[in-house]
Amino acid sequence: MAHRLALHACCGPCSLEPVRLLREEGFEPTILWFNPNIQPQAEHDHRLRVLRDWAARAAVEVVEVPGYERGCEAWERACAPAGFDRPRRCRACYALRLEAACAAAESMGFSHVSTTLVVSPYQLFDECHEVLRALALRHGLVPVWRDFRPWYPQATDEARSLGMYRQSYCGCRFSAAEAALGREVSRDQRKAEREAARRA
Repeated sequence: MAHRLALHACCGPCSLEPVRLLREEGFEPTILWFNPNIQPQAEHDHRLRVLRDWAARAAVEVVEVPGYERGCEAWERACAPAGFDRPRRCRACYALRLEAACAAAESMGFSHVSTTLVVSPYQLFDECHEVLRALALRHGLVPVWRDFRPWYPQATDEARSLGMYRQSYCGCRFSAAEAALGREVSRDQRKAEREAARRA
């Protein structure tokens, strides 16, 4: 019999491989959604719809943890002051989202908890692990920590094949600005390389 597991999810594409791999281990994930870092609300709601559409096809239950508006206010107090200090901002963001997920998991009678947050190699793996472990233990849960990053390319390809919306930033306005800057730097670098090749 499969063990019930509460899986905090950040989006649909990042849920693909964790659900598959956890099921192979004998877990049956229920996705918990709490992501007040994702703003504006239209973006938040779109990502949730994409997740729900895929989950319905994959026979995965999705539970939306209530309190998005209060969560946004809490995010502004706890995370926004860090600004572009990414390690401090992201750690506070992990703590806010995973605290809500762990509290919900405890109240719903789960014994195990995990997260899709670090499927992406762009996330802070060790910091997220520390946060999840501490919060899980505080709520009497067993943290199920796996390194899903090796399956990120596979998840990306599968999301494309399914026509799933894939966001270009984590969710908050700071990550959106950082992603935009990164794209500009990459574009300028490619342009410089083409120019150098043309001159050679």
